[in-house]
Amino acid sequence: MRRLAEAALERAGQLGVDHADFRFERIRNQDISLRDAKLESAGDGEQVGFAVRVVHNGTWGFAAGVDLTPEAAVRVAEQAVEVARVSTAVNSEPVELADEPVYDDVRWISAYDVDPFAVPDSEKIGRLAEWSERLLASDGVDHVDARLSQVLEGKFYADLAGTVTTQQRVRLHPAITAVAVDAAHGTFETMRTLAPPVGRGYEYLTGTGWDWDAELAGIPELLTERTKAPSVEAGTYDLVVDPSNLWLTIHESIGHATELDRALGYEAAYAGTSFATFDKLGSLQYGSPVMNVVGDRTTEHGLSTIGWDDEGVAGQRWDLVHDGILTGYQLDRRMAKLKGLGRSNGCAFADSPGHIPVQRMANVSLQPAPNGPSTNELIAGVERGIYVIGDKSWSIDMQRYNFQFTGQRFYRIEHGELAGQLRDVAYQATTTDFWGAMEAVGGPQTYVLGGAFNCGKAQPGQVAAVSHGCPAALFRGINILNTVTEGGR
Repeated sequence: MRRLAEAALERAGQLGVDHADFRFERIRNQDISLRDAKLESAGDGEQVGFAVRVVHNGTWGFAAGVDLTPEAAVRVAEQAVEVARVSTAVNSEPVELADEPVYDDVRWISAYDVDPFAVPDSEKIGRLAEWSERLLASDGVDHVDARLSQVLEGKFYADLAGTVTTQQRVRLHPAITAVAVDAAHGTFETMRTLAPPVGRGYEYLTGTGWDWDAELAGIPELLTERTKAPSVEAGTYDLVVDPSNLWLTIHESIGHATELDRALGYEAAYAGTSFATFDKLGSLQYGSPVMNVVGDRTTEHGLSTIGWDDEGVAGQRWDLVHDGILTGYQLDRRMAKLKGLGRSNGCAFADSPGHIPVQRMANVSLQPAPNGPSTNELIAGVERGIYVIGDKSWSIDMQRYNFQFTGQRFYRIEHGELAGQLRDVAYQATTTDFWGAMEAVGGPQTYVLGGAFNCGKAQPGQVAAVSHGCPAALFRGINILNTVTEGGR
C-alpha cells in the first residue's frame, strides 16, 4: 500500500496538483438469511482496490484501479489529473480545501471483540436457526424471517501534505421478524426485533450490548396482542416516542437536513435539498429549548464512527442544534472552506475504492437531559396520548420539512398509564413544528444508540451506515393519522 501511495502521490505532485490523496480499501461483507429456521441464502463479497483524487487548477480529478502495482498507481494518478484537466473547462467554481493538521502514520481500530468473519458460518446460521425455532414454537407465530449482515472495512489513506492513516471498522445488523397470518381474512401482522445495527463484533449476538433472550421471549405475546388491537381514531394526541422509533425521525428530519452540501443545493439526490438553509445558521428555531443535537464521529460502537475520514480529517463531536437553535452543519473540507467555517468536522466518506468521497452523515444524536425523567415518568405526564415503539415506514418531502412516520408498536396512554396496543397509526408534522412540540427529553437511562446500515446518497449512488442516539421524549399535540383510512381501505 505504501509503495503504491508513494508512487501515485509522487506522480501527482510532478504533474502540478494543488492536492492529491490516495486511498486503499478492502471491504468484506456477508449476508445470511433464514426462513422458518432454514437457510434461504448466504452470500459473501469483497472489494479490493485503490483510488487517487486530486485538485488540479482548482478542479477535482478522480480515478481508481485494482492492479496493485506501483506502475498501475502511477497510471491511475495520471488519469486523475487528466480528468481534472479536461473538467477545468466546465468548472466555474475553483475547489479549495480547509486546512487540517497532518497525522503521521497513525492507526485506529473500532471497538469490537470478535471478528465476525472469524466465526464459522455454521455457528452464525445455527444461532439464527435456534432463535427462529424459539419463536416458531410459540402460539400465534406462523413464520419467522432471520437475517444477519456484517461488514469488515479496512482503509489506508495518504496525501501530499504528509498525512498517513490506517484504520479498521466492523459493523453488524441482525434482525428477526415474526409473522402471524390470519388465513380467514387473508391478512398478516409482523413484529421485528428492536435490536439496532451496531459497530460491534460477533459478541453482539452472544449477549454483549443486547439482551436477545429477553427480546425474543416477549415477541409472541406482543404480536398476538397487536393482531387483536383496535384501529386508532385519527386526531391530536400527545406522544411519548421511544428511541427505537425516534432515531429514524432524527435521521430524516435532522441528519439529512443539516448536511451543508444539501443545504447549499449542491446535493439533491435521494429526497432533495434542505429547508435549513445557510442563511438560517444561528437563528433558525429548529425545536424547543430542550432540543440539543450533536454530530459525532467518535461515539463508541457508532456505525459512522471513525478515526479519520476519507480526507484525513480526525473524528470530532460538535453541536448541530443547541437549546433548539440551528448552530452547525456536517462538513467536508471543501464545504468548510467554501463557507468560511474553518475546519471540516470530518464527514467525507466513500463506500468503495471505486467511488469518490462525498459528504456523508456523522452519528447525529439527540442529547438526554441530565437527571431527566424515565420513560414511565414521561408517560405519567400524559392524560391522553400514544406511546410509539420501533421504526417501520416513513415519508418526507424534498426539503426535509413535511413528514410522516409509522412504527412497530403503539400503545394508548390514558391518565398517565399504558392501556393496550393500537394499530394503523402514523404521526405527521413539519420538522420545526414537531421538534418545537418536544416538551421533555428523558434522562441518560432512556438513551439508546439506534441506526441504519444502508443510508443512500449521491449519484452514482453510495450507501453508508450511521447511528443516531436519543432518549425517550415527550411531544405535545401531534397530528395522528389512521393509515387504513388514509389508504382508502
